[in-house]
Amino acid sequence: MKTVNLGIFAHGDAGKTTLSEALLLAAGAIRTPGSVDRGTAHTDRTDIERRRGISVRAVCVPLEWDGVRVNLIDTPGHGDFAAEVERSMWALDMAVLVLSGVDGVEPQSELLFESLRRQRIPTLIFVNKMDREGADLSAVLKQTRALLTKSAAEWADDESLMAALADEDEAAMDDYLSGTIYPRQRLIESAAALFHAGRLIPVLAGAALKNQGVEALLNAVTALAPENAAASDALCGIVFALDEDAAMGRGAYVRLFSGRLKNRDSAAFTVTREGAYGLSERVEERKITQIRDIAAEGRGRDLGLLESGEIGVVYGLGDVRVGYVLGNAALLPRDMDAGRLKEPLLMARVVPESEDQRSALHRALLLLSAEDPLLDVRSFMGDLHIRMMGVIQAEILAEELKSRFGLNVSFAEAQVVYRETIREEAIGFCAYTMPKPCWAVLKFIIRPAPRGSGVSYHSEVPVRQIKERYQHQVEQGLQIALRQGMMGWQVDDVDITLIDGSDHQFHTHPLDFIVATPMAIMDGLRRGGTVLLEPVAELNIRVPADLGGKIMSEIVAMHGEVTATESDDSRGAMILAAEAPLRAVLNFPTRLAALSGGRASLTMRVHRYQPCAEEHVCPRAGVNPLDTAKYILAARSALESDIF
Repeated sequence: MKTVNLGIFAHGDAGKTTLSEALLLAAGAIRTPGSVDRGTAHTDRTDIERRRGISVRAVCVPLEWDGVRVNLIDTPGHGDFAAEVERSMWALDMAVLVLSGVDGVEPQSELLFESLRRQRIPTLIFVNKMDREGADLSAVLKQTRALLTKSAAEWADDESLMAALADEDEAAMDDYLSGTIYPRQRLIESAAALFHAGRLIPVLAGAALKNQGVEALLNAVTALAPENAAASDALCGIVFALDEDAAMGRGAYVRLFSGRLKNRDSAAFTVTREGAYGLSERVEERKITQIRDIAAEGRGRDLGLLESGEIGVVYGLGDVRVGYVLGNAALLPRDMDAGRLKEPLLMARVVPESEDQRSALHRALLLLSAEDPLLDVRSFMGDLHIRMMGVIQAEILAEELKSRFGLNVSFAEAQVVYRETIREEAIGFCAYTMPKPCWAVLKFIIRPAPRGSGVSYHSEVPVRQIKERYQHQVEQGLQIALRQGMMGWQVDDVDITLIDGSDHQFHTHPLDFIVATPMAIMDGLRRGGTVLLEPVAELNIRVPADLGGKIMSEIVAMHGEVTATESDDSRGAMILAAEAPLRAVLNFPTRLAALSGGRASLTMRVHRYQPCAEEHVCPRAGVNPLDTAKYILAARSALESDIF
């Protein structure tokens, strides 16, 4: 059977989960439709989701239609759970972006569509809520072509499809201008090729709550479903979600891109271990105890076998984390790095109810960070900190820690995550030759780099001076060294060159260059000085036209700037694009809701970083490498016991 992995995405309240329920019902995968409002939706599985009426986790459920198996992934709509949305994209062949027929293209829809295009995921658009007063398909199509893509075409309209083909093919253009419209089957076949190349976006419309247009969407999905990938012996699959089963242990949701997995097979993946003083990677093999199917309700059946293109829940992989690749990562069809859709830019201290719960809280947070690596759990001066997207995510985490682990926690006031960069070019030097046995000499040039360029590194030192295996350790050490600069924040926008150094035939210990690298880098940062960088948020705001002036005044009061305005006369609205320091806009969503009576919409994302005149210091994890005696002692102990 042909298999297609399909994701459903939307701005909050566009009807995404309602559409998922309608698709499952139409295909006979469920007998009665669930309801978001009543807390009975089949894809809202946790108590938190049912009680709040929002999706927090991406959930994968199967259905069959017209001889095609569709693995449907319903994703969260709220921006605080963008990491969950992004990880679900790793598993996909196709996507459906749900728009509201009343509200049209909302800001979050633009971000989602941009990410889907960046991931090269073929996308359909379903205009929902067409039964509502004020719904206007032609207006939404006009918006879609203006804000998302000029390649949108009505799937149900043969002439619209023919016009889309004509825009991409000269022969089709000649036929179209002569008045020819291809037969429906030829239109579909030609459209499918453009669709998978990202040059055609089919648009369908309906009302999921009333099951209108749902079967037409299923027909379009199956007609456009790609052929199953050719069989390959080389294994490649990615873990895009985790689940804990009381009897089976940790289950990994795996999308297999090539090869096959069977019960009792051994699967290899690269494990990354990171501590305050070192980083290591090694390939580990784990024996699969069971592979289960996904299911709309309850536990799926034992598959015993997972083949290329399929999704299954794999048990026996131990402490596997989201993002781990089984087999050969070079065979992944696209980049699958977390944090591209939205990066967590707030850091908060997690406070247990009592001191004796601290170790249990640490274990629970580490488990949650396996499910969401962007939480980035860290211990500063004995206190546990996490990174997060926003206030709603913090509320959900508190509920999850209570319901899953029986822990009552509170969060200290969230702090913006800053960065720092070197002020001026400097030399960083370290001669780690005492106390014996050790020998690692390093000399770097650290230069400021253009804002937004990130970190670049290269070595001019030949392998006769520093052996290749030790130069690899320098690169490992850099990842740790740059986590905290002079002010304790991640170091960014620097160009680092290794210009001199040496190892010793007899005295160099395998860990010496990992220990020495942070000392040399911090020496350079101390000499060159560092500049604090703060994130600048890009705001996209839709407000009633009569409130435009008041909102612009709010933006100016936050030391921000309105960069563009646009009128949406059909809805009596004004669309504002603006920039402001993130620290100034943290409470803006709440103020905007109050000022507009809930009639405004807002999306925020980090646009760039700029120098910050204020001083903000982050507590240091571990010992400062500039305190060389204490640092060497701590690093040696940590590396030898925990890392290697």
